[in-house]
Amino acid sequence: MQFRWPAPPLRVVLVEPEIPPNTGNIARTCAATGTHLDLIHPLGFEINDKQLKRAGLDYWPYVTIREHDSLEACLADQPAGRIWYLSKKATRSVYDADFQAGDALVFGPETRGLPEDLLEAVGAQALRIPMQETHVRSLNLASSVAVTLYEAIRQVSRHA
Repeated sequence: MQFRWPAPPLRVVLVEPEIPPNTGNIARTCAATGTHLDLIHPLGFEINDKQLKRAGLDYWPYVTIREHDSLEACLADQPAGRIWYLSKKATRSVYDADFQAGDALVFGPETRGLPEDLLEAVGAQALRIPMQETHVRSLNLASSVAVTLYEAIRQVSRHA
């Protein structure tokens, strides 16, 4: 069976990312999956940061990256699909979502996540990755993006 990548592509949106290696690893995952990457300013680093470039290796030419001044500006041009907001504060699991081609996956800053008032406003569009929280507060941002993105791709490819 041949695997079909989502068309239109999925989008990963990073709101005010703070840690260069996380963004670099996420860019590499986006390159591997044909996913577009949107970065919302302010960034916690310079886009030419050495750690950012190193984490993304030589895959930067294969990632469609767009920068935006605000989340609102970014999502105003969402061409297809829906918008999902990822947070450990959400109650609905990523495995209960019905991802479609063109969907946007929005992740907050590493140290504070997405604002609670935004999560309340989006209701069922807020998702979380289930985990045992006895000893772990949260997953690394790059890991969270990978888990969610590959679940979305898995779902979309089943419908293709």
